[in-house]
Amino acid sequence: MADDDAPSATPDADGGDGLDYAGRAADALGFSRWWQIVAAAGMMAAVSPYQYVWSSIEQPLAERLDIALPALGAVFSFYVVFQSLSQFPAGKWRDSRGPGALTFLAALLAGGGYIGLAYATSLWQLYLLYSLGAIGVGIVYTVAVNTAVKWFPDRTGLTTGVGTMAFAAGSALVVPYVRANATVAAYGDVLRNIGIGILVVTLVGSFLLRDPPKGWLDRVDDADGDDEGVAASIRGRNYSTREMLSTWQFWLLYAMFIAMASADLIVIANVVRFAENFGLAALIATLSATLLPVAAGVSRLILGEAIDRFSRKRVMAGSFLLAGAFRIGLVGAGEAGNGAVFVAFVLGAMFFSSPLYVYFPSLLADYYGAANSSGNYAVLYTAKVGGGVFAGTVTGYLVATAGWVPTFALGGGLAIAAGVAALLLRPPSGSGLVTDSAAAAE
Repeated sequence: MADDDAPSATPDADGGDGLDYAGRAADALGFSRWWQIVAAAGMMAAVSPYQYVWSSIEQPLAERLDIALPALGAVFSFYVVFQSLSQFPAGKWRDSRGPGALTFLAALLAGGGYIGLAYATSLWQLYLLYSLGAIGVGIVYTVAVNTAVKWFPDRTGLTTGVGTMAFAAGSALVVPYVRANATVAAYGDVLRNIGIGILVVTLVGSFLLRDPPKGWLDRVDDADGDDEGVAASIRGRNYSTREMLSTWQFWLLYAMFIAMASADLIVIANVVRFAENFGLAALIATLSATLLPVAAGVSRLILGEAIDRFSRKRVMAGSFLLAGAFRIGLVGAGEAGNGAVFVAFVLGAMFFSSPLYVYFPSLLADYYGAANSSGNYAVLYTAKVGGGVFAGTVTGYLVATAGWVPTFALGGGLAIAAGVAALLLRPPSGSGLVTDSAAAAE
């Protein structure tokens, strides 16, 4: 294994290291482990409107409740804060007690939050309902991503890509429905129908998901009596959250996550208003909002497979650098008034930034192990709070004081900085993933 990088390839599906992952999973479940990914992906798609439909519903909500749009910017910030911070307690619960009861609660919160929006009459109610729904989204997110990590130690990139792709692309079916009914009178029914869909799908998922039994990958037939589990042979040793926090690699990952989440969310939360700022046609704004989650979703699947086959950190670095370049190009396309290029650059920007939600859990599991993956990734995921505050409240301030162009250009600069930082990463010296000489070099 290279001493400056995470694994660039994984064992084959039949257990190239001597173990049959799929067979052991089928023995534990009674059916293929891929059905766990299907259930997780369905739940992720169901809750995706909270993040990806917001830019389409904020204007009608503001008109219906007679609220200034800047005040609604805080709603999205509250969403990101609660969606992110809810993941640590949810992840710790899931690691010790399983996903069943937790995802049932998530269904009630996420479905009920959107249904409640249909009946909201004041700003504080929007804050409360979106925040409660965000907690449900956070629970679903951490459960779904770590279902892939726990059941697929051999295909972490691809399977986390499937789940996070669903989170992005699932709302592509909802955005046209929302924008086709973009009237104050119709929005009550729209919001209520979306909420019912969220509730039903996540309730079904809560009954299907389960975690692998402890020791399901132990080497019970090793002739040398070695009882180390496969997770240890693939990932190195398993770190507790406290041990993870003591490594410099975690804090560099945390800073990179803040930068990329900021760059990612500023486009997601503001793409409609950004297009309108340049006087682009309403069709351009609609196409951008509709195709954005498609690009984000497809990229997570494609680049998730790429990090299973090639150097994780090099794929990540290249992706982030391109994400920054496309964001800067997006500003130029808007200033030139070229709608077709604007849409193309929105797709390029999202294609290369959205896989951050695949790269980070995969790399974190490589560096710190799979046993505590839910809790550990939940801690890293709190970095999204910084991105949410930037995309909502800070962006509102920057737009008011400096304008859209420097604000979006700053997002591109953050992505480029994260790409450069990715090249500095290497596994922790005590993980078992580096050679003694590399560890000594630290």
